[in-house]
Amino acid sequence: NSGEYELMELAPYGQPVYRGKILKHLIDIKEDGSFRLNMEYFAYCYSDAMVGHKFANLFNGPRRTPEEPITQREMDLAASIQSVTEEIMLRIARFTRETTGLANLVMAGGVAFNCCGNGRILREGLFDKIWIQPAAGDAGGALGAALFVHHQLLGNGRSSDNRSDRQAGSFLGPEFSDNEIRRFLEASGAVYKDYPEEDGLLERVADAIAAGQVVGWFQGRMEFGPHALGGRSILGDARVADIQSRMNLKVKFRESFRPFASSVLWEHTEEFFDLSEESPYMLLVMPVAEAQRLNPEKVDAGKTILERLKMKWSKVPGITRLDYSARVQTVDPVRHGRYYRLLKRFFDKTGCPLVINTSFSIRGEPIVQSPADALRYFLVTDMDVLALGSCVLLKTEQAAGDRQDRERYMNQFEQD
Repeated sequence: NSGEYELMELAPYGQPVYRGKILKHLIDIKEDGSFRLNMEYFAYCYSDAMVGHKFANLFNGPRRTPEEPITQREMDLAASIQSVTEEIMLRIARFTRETTGLANLVMAGGVAFNCCGNGRILREGLFDKIWIQPAAGDAGGALGAALFVHHQLLGNGRSSDNRSDRQAGSFLGPEFSDNEIRRFLEASGAVYKDYPEEDGLLERVADAIAAGQVVGWFQGRMEFGPHALGGRSILGDARVADIQSRMNLKVKFRESFRPFASSVLWEHTEEFFDLSEESPYMLLVMPVAEAQRLNPEKVDAGKTILERLKMKWSKVPGITRLDYSARVQTVDPVRHGRYYRLLKRFFDKTGCPLVINTSFSIRGEPIVQSPADALRYFLVTDMDVLALGSCVLLKTEQAAGDRQDRERYMNQFEQD
C-alpha cells in the first residue's frame, strides 16, 4: 500500500513517456481489464526485489535504491505506471457496469488505495455512487471475512438507509480517556496544560495551526485502516507556502516532494474541489477548483523537484499537486465530531475551511496507537504542539533530554 502512494505522489512530476514500452513489453491488458504480466521482467517470485536485470535494461538503468536522488527517469516511470494502472481500473469498472447494469460500485483491495484511479472512475460517471473500503488492503480482509460469515453462512439480513455507511467513520480502534492520558503525562514528567472544556482546547489548537505551527492531534478512537482521519493526525495550515517540505523533512522524515491530503468541512467542499460526493475516508484525488488555482511560471522538465515545490500552485499550496489535484477528506459533524468542530473553529478564525491532514507517524513506522507512542514521536520531531485528549503540550516547554532519539531518527533519512 505504501508503494501505491509513492507511485501516485511522484507521478505528477513526470510524463508517461514509458507507457508504450510498458504496454508492449510488460503487460497484456484485455478489454475487460484482466491482464497478464510478462514475468521475464519481474523477480519477486524468486527474489526479494520486485524487478530484475531485464527490467533495468528496458528502462535505461538499475532501479533506484532508498535515499538515492530522484531523477526525471523515476518521475516519468511513476507517471507511466500510474497511467497504465488507471487504464486497467477504468476497463474493469466499465466491464463491471456493462455486465451487471448496477449503478453503485464498492471497491476493495490494495489498488483501491490508488486515489487518483478512484477519482478517474468517479469523474468518468460510470456509476452513480462509489464506496471504497477504508481498510482496502490486506488488513481489511478481516472485515470481509466477518461479513461473509455473518451474512452468507449464518444467513443474517442486510439493512441500509441508502445514505451513509455503517463503518462509523472508520473510528473502530482503541481509545484512551482524559484521565488515562493525564496519569501517563504525570508519570512521564511531561509539561502540559489541561483544557477540560472542549472550547478552550479547540481555541488553543486552531490558534496554533493558524500561526503556521504543526500540531499532533490524538483524539478518541484510532482509525481502522492506513489513513489518519482525525483521530491520529498531524495537522498544518495548507495556506503556508513551505509547509509541505517542512512537514515532510522535519516531521515525517521522508522525501520533500510527498504531497499531503486535505481535510475540508463537508459544506465547503465544492468551493475548493471539483467534488460533489462525500469522501470521508480520504480515498479520492480530485481537481482543485479553478477559483483556487494560481498560475505559476511554465514548468519544464529541467526544473528539479525542489524548484517545482517552491512554486505556488494554488491558494492552498500545502495540499495542491503539480497537476492541480489534491487528495480529499470531507469532514462532517456526524462521523468526525470534535475534529469537525476544530476545523469549524479554524474556519471561523481564518476563513479557510481546510487543513493539511497526514498520519501521526514517522516514515517506516505505523500510526501511533497509544499516548506513549504519540509523546515519543512528538519529542523526536519538529512538531510544535501535541493535543493529547484534553491536554496540550508545547515543544518549547519539554525537557531537552527527552528528545535524545532525534538524531538517531534524522540520520536514517536523506535531508534536502
